[in-house]
This record gives sequence, C-alpha cells and structure tokens, in this order.
Amino acid sequence: MGNIVIKCGGSVIEEIPPSFYRELCEIQAAGKFQPIIVHGGGKLITNLLFQLKIPSVFVKGLRVTTDDMLDVIEMALSGNVNKSITRSIIQAGGQAVGISGIDGGLLEAKQVDPELGFTGYVKSVNSKLIKQLCDMKYIPVVSPLGMDIKGQRYNINADTSAAAIAGELQCPLLLISDIPGIYQVIDGEKQTIDSLSIDELDVLIDNGTITDGMIPKVNGAKEALLNGVKEVVIMDGRQENALTLYCNQQSIGTKIYKKEEILNV
Repeated sequence: MGNIVIKCGGSVIEEIPPSFYRELCEIQAAGKFQPIIVHGGGKLITNLLFQLKIPSVFVKGLRVTTDDMLDVIEMALSGNVNKSITRSIIQAGGQAVGISGIDGGLLEAKQVDPELGFTGYVKSVNSKLIKQLCDMKYIPVVSPLGMDIKGQRYNINADTSAAAIAGELQCPLLLISDIPGIYQVIDGEKQTIDSLSIDELDVLIDNGTITDGMIPKVNGAKEALLNGVKEVVIMDGRQENALTLYCNQQSIGTKIYKKEEILNV
C-alpha cells in the first residue's frame, strides 16, 4: 500500500463534510493508500490575531511571523485545528494521531527570509517517524510548525510542508481546497484546467492567472515534483466522493505533472 499526502487548506477545513473522512478511512482500509494529513489554519489564525489586536502582514502570499504570533499560531494549528481533524477521523472509524512538525523532530526548519520573521521552510523531514505511525495503521495529522537545531520555532506554509513530506516519501500529493482546481477565465466564465506542466504554471503566474495564496500552493507543487513526486492534484474537498474519484483514476481537479510526464502519457 503506497502513501499519499493530503493537505487540507485552512480555508476549507470547516466546510469539509463528514463523508470526506469516511472516504479517507475506507481508502486506507481497502489498502488503496496510506494517508498522511497535513493541514493549514489560516482563517482561524487570522481571526485569533484580530481578536488579540495583533496585525497580520503578508508578503508574496506568506504570513510575516513575529514572536508575538508564534504562541497564537501554535495554539490554533497544533491545538484547535489539529485535534478537530483528528477527532473527525476517529469519529469516522479510523485511527489518527495528531502531531506537529516539532514533535519527534518531524520537520527541521530554517528561516525563509528575515523579511518574513519566524516563517520557515522545511530543511529536512524525519520520515522514520511518519513511517512508524503508518506501519501501526495510524493516519498522521500534521500541523505545519517546525524547529531548527537551536530550538527556535517556525511557522511553515502548509502547502510547502506537505510538499516536503510527499517529496521525502516519493508519493502523490493532494491539495484539498475550496476551489475545484486552477482555473482560467474564458468569455467571462471560470473554467477548471484539467492538467498543467511545471512550465505552464510559470506562464500562468507571470500572466496573473495564478495570484496571491495560490502562488505558494503551486510553488509547493513544483517543489514536490522536482523532488520526485510524479503527481500533484488540486481539488475541492467539499465535493462528494472526491477522494474516491481520485483513487479510481477519474478526472477531478487540476493535475500537475513534470513536463516529461505529460509528454510520455
């Protein structure tokens, strides 16, 4: 049974139906895939920071993380959101363990840019920990926080965290969002693009089709592909049977490949 990393975006977590978690457990039980969940929590973090009157600043779609924010971010991600997803999987009949990237040194982090404060990127993944949990038939639920060798915490973008884990495990990556995929506007209507190569992604970023928070999402997809992941799919997690459709190799969302993969299809 192969692994599959499923990243659940913070914008859609509250809207994911119970059927999604039932499908997740059924897929694992049927031996189709061993899921690993990585989640965001941007909406909750933004609300908490607003309530606490801590201003948020974004640069290139990434939150600038100050020292004041780290406790709030950790509370939201590793507390509220992580345990909510873990409970949902258990209620659906599965076994799940909620952890953060700090636990067991799962995600070793390094600062992205001083301009982004304590925002980090994944330097290395402790795949042994993930594999041990999977071997015990648990579904790991990972919040995207990491720590460097000096013990400094970092807030890591969930898309790039998921991409790093998928790259380490050499498995498919599903990006669960509140949109049906990458789309372009033709004659005033939004149309989902079925498949794209890495080169085509760069063109869509340059011409403004892909903007804001979608940029780190597709950059994470590119990173995963360059690290050996053959397929990344962006899909709407609110769609009924979304995971089943993917597992049955039916068309859903936007599939992203390395260019040579498309040419060889």
